Amino acid sequence: MENFEKLLDHYADITVNVGLNVQKDQEVMIFAPIESPEIVRKVVKKAYEAGARNVYVEWSDEALTRLRLSLAPEASLHTFPTWRARAHQELSDQNAAFLYIYSPNPELLNGIDAKRIAAAQKAAAAANKQFSNDKSSAKVSWTIISVPTQAWSKKIFPDLAADERMDALWKQIFAITRADAADPEAAWKKHIQSLSDKLDYFNKARFKKLHYKGPGTDLVIELPDKHLWAGGGMVNDQGIPFQPNMPTEEVFTLPLKKGVNGTVASTKPLNFGGNLINKFSLTFKEGRIVDYSAEQGLDTLRQIIETDEGSHYLGEVSLVPHHSPISDTNLIFYNTLFDENASCHLAIGHSYPFNYQGGRKMTLDELSTHGANQSLMHVDFMIGSGELDIDAEAADGTLTPIFRNGNWVI
Repeated sequence: MENFEKLLDHYADITVNVGLNVQKDQEVMIFAPIESPEIVRKVVKKAYEAGARNVYVEWSDEALTRLRLSLAPEASLHTFPTWRARAHQELSDQNAAFLYIYSPNPELLNGIDAKRIAAAQKAAAAANKQFSNDKSSAKVSWTIISVPTQAWSKKIFPDLAADERMDALWKQIFAITRADAADPEAAWKKHIQSLSDKLDYFNKARFKKLHYKGPGTDLVIELPDKHLWAGGGMVNDQGIPFQPNMPTEEVFTLPLKKGVNGTVASTKPLNFGGNLINKFSLTFKEGRIVDYSAEQGLDTLRQIIETDEGSHYLGEVSLVPHHSPISDTNLIFYNTLFDENASCHLAIGHSYPFNYQGGRKMTLDELSTHGANQSLMHVDFMIGSGELDIDAEAADGTLTPIFRNGNWVI
């Protein structure tokens, strides 16, 4: 690819300076697949140049992950190394910045018992609960990016040769993350401002409910009285801005836990832990999932929902226009980071404290009393399309169209 090194350098630069916004003497932790050494080295270099004190890398290998989930004793899957959990929490307590390089193989865990996968995921979530809460409350800075791998690029571009499909996916990533702009940082600042304008509108409007209508979808979501819309970047407890997702096209808030009623149908496949869930539907009554179905991955969907009591409820409501840089590629990425930013989506499970006024200073019990859902899970799934209409209902019952045919009308 022409100018590949320059574009990769831009990508590393916005990851460190826009995404993580690394500060002088800050610790940095990177979680990365072993197929991504080139971008990791560039990010490490940029982080030290930005003033990082130490940069640590925790590598992962999909082949080893599959071996463990296939062959390890059943009992071991219900545990997570305490030394790893302590290390993550210690860095969080030091206000470290955390980078996740998320490049999943959508078919990695095909054929493995969904109960074994769920056991390992639940153990990891339980052991890292406080660390996860630190991130979900924006106490610390964190960012998720993706880089191509052979398995992932083959899923998207199966008809291309190995080197061609990697180049094709890199090209999409550079464009979608604005790394190919003449001035990527300036392009990100402009984009963040456009999302902030939407936040201002919703946070001033104080809508009470959202009504969704589309093929297979007839859903009403009530919002807590003191809900807050977020998007276009966050600010951590030290007052430092950061960008959790690169790319991002969403504005989002939390639903009232017991205020969701109706049925919603997925519009894109969900890759969850190496298994695909496709063409699925959820039915809610007073917030709780009371029925569900899926043409593919039903067992995996069941394990998500049955993780704990909170995973029977929603934790996030997100609005994304159908015409966006990701959606306009007309590709399914089989990667939640990308697909959720191409489509309106919801999330099963945990609510973000920063989506409630004063929530960042509340305990989980206090948040619960205000209708915020708590769970070990937070799983986004896509419901947007060019056929989705959304109306917002005010406290007096007045309806305002906000989406028609999948796009903004405000």
